[in-house]
Amino acid sequence: MKQRLLSLLLAVVALSAGAQTDEPFYRLELGGGAGLATHFSDVKGQFAPALGATARFPLNPRSAVKVEATWLTLKGDTKGQKSFLPTTPDAAGPDRLDFSVKDAVWDFSGLYELHFFPYGYVQDYKGYHRLVPYIQLGFGLTYGQAGKAFTANVPLGAGLKYKIGERLNLGLSWTVHFSLSDKLDGLEAPLGIPSEGFRNKDHYSALKLTLTYDLNPRCPTCNRD
Repeated sequence: MKQRLLSLLLAVVALSAGAQTDEPFYRLELGGGAGLATHFSDVKGQFAPALGATARFPLNPRSAVKVEATWLTLKGDTKGQKSFLPTTPDAAGPDRLDFSVKDAVWDFSGLYELHFFPYGYVQDYKGYHRLVPYIQLGFGLTYGQAGKAFTANVPLGAGLKYKIGERLNLGLSWTVHFSLSDKLDGLEAPLGIPSEGFRNKDHYSALKLTLTYDLNPRCPTCNRD
């Protein structure tokens, strides 16, 4: 009888210890990052700085919804381009357009992240990984200061997330934003060719390194998902 009671007591202690080490689930990440941006437009794109703020809302260890506000510089010129950009699209002649741009673009995007592995700090029986690759897709709004253009964009990209600590996350993401405007660089159809949908529009991309902190842990005594 004593041996059974002792075994039962040891089992309860083991279960309690397991519950104490079970990783909490945080519903919010806040942080920011910096990196480089470039663009694909009527001028030859150059690399320029990008800064941003990030709010991530994890849905479960395999997915999350992310909101980002990003400031980047659209920088480039027409020097050395193989394509001929006339000063007046409707007029023939030897004149070549000499144009340069260095102006701000503001982006506000919401993205859905899909992780390749469950993301977490404690690598237990649940199979959490501290280093996780992911893909992302969403919808965004863009304002280009050079052309005074406000438009929608579709962001698409991939990234890596690494848990430095229980609440600290380091991320590296690359996102291409396909916009619906041809005026982000200040030029609109310089060759006189009309554009439809995403064709002949200005697109931009950003490579950013981010650091976020976990907030709002889920109640441990409440029913779990």
